[in-house]
Amino acid sequence: MARIKQQSVEEVKVAADIVAVVSARTQLRRSGARWTGRCPFHEERTPSFSVNAQDKLFYCFGCGKGGDLVSFVRETENVDFSGAIEWLADRFGVRLEYEETSPQLEAQRGRTKRLHELLDQAASFYERYLWESQAGSRARDYLTGRGLREEVCREFRLGLALGGTTLARKAVEKGFTRAELAAAGLVNRRGHDYFARRLMFPLADARGRVVGFQARKLREDDPLKAKYVNSPEGELFRKGDLLYGLHRARNAIAKADRACVVEGNTDVLALRQAGFDPVVASMGTALTERQLKELGRLTHKLYLCFDGDAAGEAATLRGWSSRRRRASSCTSSRSRPASTRPTSRTASRSAAHRGGLPRVPGAARARARARPAGGVRPRARGAGAVRGLARAAGGDAARRRPARPAEGDAGRPRAPRSRGDRDGLAQAARRWGAARARCARGLRRAPRLLRILAELGPDHFDVVLHRRLCEHLLERGSADAELVALLAELDARAASEGIDEETGEQLLLRLRERRLRRELAVADEERLPDLQQALAKIRTAFREFA
Repeated sequence: MARIKQQSVEEVKVAADIVAVVSARTQLRRSGARWTGRCPFHEERTPSFSVNAQDKLFYCFGCGKGGDLVSFVRETENVDFSGAIEWLADRFGVRLEYEETSPQLEAQRGRTKRLHELLDQAASFYERYLWESQAGSRARDYLTGRGLREEVCREFRLGLALGGTTLARKAVEKGFTRAELAAAGLVNRRGHDYFARRLMFPLADARGRVVGFQARKLREDDPLKAKYVNSPEGELFRKGDLLYGLHRARNAIAKADRACVVEGNTDVLALRQAGFDPVVASMGTALTERQLKELGRLTHKLYLCFDGDAAGEAATLRGWSSRRRRASSCTSSRSRPASTRPTSRTASRSAAHRGGLPRVPGAARARARARPAGGVRPRARGAGAVRGLARAAGGDAARRRPARPAEGDAGRPRAPRSRGDRDGLAQAARRWGAARARCARGLRRAPRLLRILAELGPDHFDVVLHRRLCEHLLERGSADAELVALLAELDARAASEGIDEETGEQLLLRLRERRLRRELAVADEERLPDLQQALAKIRTAFREFA
């Protein structure tokens, strides 16, 4: 993959809003100069997740996860560094420039972009035909009969396939090739519309880009016999990766901390129309591992509302039980939380497969009957299940976690117990680490602290990571993901414990004093006067603070 120019990377970091990005995963509240909420990386009742909007850093006092805006996107969207920058650039409208690359890579990037443009224009073409043509009246009547209003249908860009060669001809007139039409899954081997005279549901990826379609049969003489037909699997469309409506439901799922999974696309529209937003469709009854992983990044609470046929039940249970103990609590239209069993121990007996989701206009009743499953808790039989779902979400519930804040302490963490150089970094570095978090932009906010740190030098610290951080703060090293995570933690702890620059200076002086005392213990007579004089200066500085 071609390298993104550093200037473009910096432009993306400046333009992106970390509060807006994180708010799509969890609800945040302003707390002074920071934002707080429940951690999107692990389940918790008391909010311990902290966001620094100015420096664009995050840290969780509960699970220890921390970093900057780019690392947050990498974790939540499951992409590499370049993918995170491209995701943010697309979200905040920044045009990226790339370093010199091979003609093959440039051609592939251009081809992918053109396929996305072609599919988007095809969706617009289908939309116009549904709402503006006389031939679309049959499809419009079908939607009305299902109780679906025009507003929600337009929100999801429903359309109607014309059939014949009109779509292909218009696409060629706009500069697209027949090979691109075939690669996008829009035409058959004869060059005719692949979805002749069917109701079209555009399918979007996590960034909202159209990658394919699902088409619903409207006529008995349809040459495609199945009621629903998807785009052919290809470069952009892979059915097992997608959940219908997820790009629109993502914020609602994160804020509500729950997701309702229904079987059909029209069920999604019906519930959205009724005011229930955290809903997606599996586009079939068997949830795939990739779909579960994507949902697991947003919530550990799932509602299953599937049709009650035997085939659907069997397929769902097979798909669910084969996920290597990826588990969450499931419920349905009629089940109770007490009856829910972790799937790592037994197959779900959700009554969703028996009851089914009523069709419109009964969607409101279905929503009222649905009962919450509750979150996955690491207790009794569910302990293995929560570890499985944590792995599905990209985390690890089994790893050792830092100490949590004390109950009733308003989310403020206890000061960490440490010794040796951990006192120096985990305490003294908190303020100067936070003060220098903007070093990439060349700010100089704490020159006194840096001067004292320079006197200490990296060799004062025994832990390699601490030495690297010291070098970075003195601008003799670069900040990789590990250092950024440590800076984020120091920044959050400094804010939580109220450590200002003066306190940071005192802590660094303590470090300097301790080093001098160690040197005095082994110094020869020639060095003693200089060391004693340096120690006296530190004592004088402490008296000035008092």
